[in-house]
Amino acid sequence: MSTAPVIPTGPLHDLDDWDDFLEGRYKEGKSESEFRQYDATATPGVAEFYRLNHENQTVDYVLEKEKAYFSLKKGQKTIWEAAEFLNTLVDDSDPDTDLTQIEHLLQTSEAIRRDGHPRWMVLTGFIHDLGKCLCLYGEPQWGVVGDTFPVGCAWSKDIVFPEYFANNPDRHNTLYQSKYGIYEPKCGLENLHMSFGHDGYIGEVMKNYLRDESLYMLRFHSFYPWHRHGAYDHLCNDKDRAMLEWVLKFNQYDLYSKGHTKPNIVELKPYYDDLFAEFLPPTLAW
Repeated sequence: MSTAPVIPTGPLHDLDDWDDFLEGRYKEGKSESEFRQYDATATPGVAEFYRLNHENQTVDYVLEKEKAYFSLKKGQKTIWEAAEFLNTLVDDSDPDTDLTQIEHLLQTSEAIRRDGHPRWMVLTGFIHDLGKCLCLYGEPQWGVVGDTFPVGCAWSKDIVFPEYFANNPDRHNTLYQSKYGIYEPKCGLENLHMSFGHDGYIGEVMKNYLRDESLYMLRFHSFYPWHRHGAYDHLCNDKDRAMLEWVLKFNQYDLYSKGHTKPNIVELKPYYDDLFAEFLPPTLAW
């Protein structure tokens, strides 16, 4: 019997708690005031998660993690090997789910496929959460998931739980607290240093292989202040605005594709083998 890696403890029971929180915040038909009400009455674990995230995602932290992970020195893996690695995040003692991480990925990609979207978007649905393997490298929950935002400039009021930035050391740097900070007007989202997590990491893994629409979905699907509230438009360029519709199109599957029916991996594997081979090399650097 194999022993799963030790997962760092944290305020969330598991990473899916963050996904459940997002679905509650952005459920269709809710008003903006209801979103804020939900935030204010969130479970203590989620609130503690965001406190840690907002206090620790500094410019220095982000640059350090980009240097450590964006060089892709964690070895070569196929997509299936990466997904199997992510499977070790499943807690066998959790009574609330018996779905593996691969099955969760397939729920997203199969929902995209059923709606007739392009094959590159189906692939994006399958791979979008593979960067959560950062937890298995020893990174804390708050450095793996959570709403993302640029560091090095003033924080938007539309970031969830903005009050938790009060204890972030970057608050004392006047440049980092200015509107544009370390950036130029309309410099483009691709030139920002985003808070570190699974979005940016999987974007780096895939950047040489996938089209811009896919890379925007990967890198910015958790950038809710931008694609839900219109924040940081002063840093956006025309390309960002053109890509916004694709990010929004993808996010409905990221938020609402989970179900209770297990995908049949044996039946689906040949389709995904062909899909991976169409767009990606046999192995990728992680």
